[in-house]
Parts: sequence; C-alpha cells; structure tokens
Amino acid sequence: MINKLANIHHGAKLADDIQVEAFATIYENVEIGPGCWIGPNAVIMNGARIGKNVKVFPGAVISGDPQDLKYEGEDTIVEIGDNTTIREYVTINKGTKAADKTIIGKNCLIMSYVHIAHDSVLHDNVIMGSYAGLAGEVEVDNFAIISPGSLVHQFVRIGTHVMIQGGSKVTKDVPPFSMAGREPISYTGINSIGLRRRGFHNDTIYAIQEVYRIIYQRGLNISDALEFVEANLPASKERDEIILFVRGSKRGIIRGYFDGEKQA
Repeated sequence: MINKLANIHHGAKLADDIQVEAFATIYENVEIGPGCWIGPNAVIMNGARIGKNVKVFPGAVISGDPQDLKYEGEDTIVEIGDNTTIREYVTINKGTKAADKTIIGKNCLIMSYVHIAHDSVLHDNVIMGSYAGLAGEVEVDNFAIISPGSLVHQFVRIGTHVMIQGGSKVTKDVPPFSMAGREPISYTGINSIGLRRRGFHNDTIYAIQEVYRIIYQRGLNISDALEFVEANLPASKERDEIILFVRGSKRGIIRGYFDGEKQA
C-alpha cells in the first residue's frame, strides 16, 4: 500500500506489506520492516533501519544528519526497534563516529516534537513526552519516562524505571527506580506507582526505598553510602543495579532535595 504521491528511492529496501502515505519521502539507504506505517510528509533519510510494526506520523524526520560540528559525513545509521511509535514532527538524528549509530529500542513511544540527538540510546519501553529533547550520547534505560518539555544534557544516563518531571533540566545521571524533578534537578523519591504497575511487590519497593534513604538521607558521601548499603542491606537484583549504576556514573548522580540545610 504505497501511495502514488510518495517519493521513494528505488534503492530503498521496504517490506512488501508496509503502508506509505502521500508525500512521504524515503531515501536510498533505508530499510523498513514488515507491518510499518509511514505517514504523510514523513521523511526517512539515509541510514534509517526500521524494524517491524513501527508507526511514523506526519512530519517526522528520521536519520537526519547529526547537529554536531564534529560530524564529517561518515556513514552512520539510526536503528528503530519493533512496535515503536514516532509521533508528529519528531526528529531523530543518526550517529557520528563516536558510536556510529543512534538506537531507539522496542515498544517505545516518542511523542510529538521530541528531538533525539546523535549517538543516543533508548532501550525498550521508553516513553518521551512532547517537546522533550535529548542531547548527544544520552542513554535511557528500559521503562524510563521523560515527561514533556524536559531537556537532557549530553552524556547523561537515565536509569531503568525512572520518572522525570515535566520541564526538567537533567544535567546529572538519574539512578534506577527513582523520580527526579524540581530546580535544580533533584531526587524526589522512588517511582513507586510505576513500579507497582509493572509488577514489583511491596517488599521489593520498600527495599529500594531503603537503599535511597541511605544514599540521600544519612549525610554520607556517595562512596561511604554505597559501602554501607553493601554491608548492611540484603543483596538483591535491584540493590546491586543501583550500586553498579551509581559507581559507574561519569557525570555524577542527581543530588537529594535540600530545604535550607535539611535534606528532605
């Protein structure tokens, strides 16, 4: 089902059953899998690799050149996983020689007017709200939610099951299972509602809370807090994931929320 008014390069590799609407443009070095829908006026540029059952809404531009002065025209790509939805006027830039690709995982929802810059990686089941933006080489782990209007600094990592408040300026790494908001960006608790919706038991949620009480509320520096957690809290997948994330943070994690000298 390809509209006769679509502009498709003969070198593009398209599955037999995709639907392409009027005035969509698909460049030569493009691969699109089965079950996809490409809406009117969408532009799929060189280097796009799109999986199965992906929906690209009108005006979206996929695999545009990186907005990075270091980019020298190298052959790079964008990968988009199965069942992802890309809404109106989203822009997703392809990679640079830093990583060679920008990656959007499976089952993601990228709402209207989002920008995802070069070499960023979104893992599976990520939601980005309208007008949010990722600078280059950002990593967003599974099930994270970045609310509308949020801006994420380059090289930042956002952990699994994180919830970012709308309009946030995210300049530090956000550790797993947490919520972040306020100005400047701060830890505001754990994402307990999201965790319950995804099947986490109350005892697991409580154990995650205990880890963050030690990190943010005992007045310890980060290294000492992590050592205390390891020595005093039972090992678990969630505990160890938090420890590994924080120890591996290159930009440092978001701070706790302070009200004067007292930490909430």
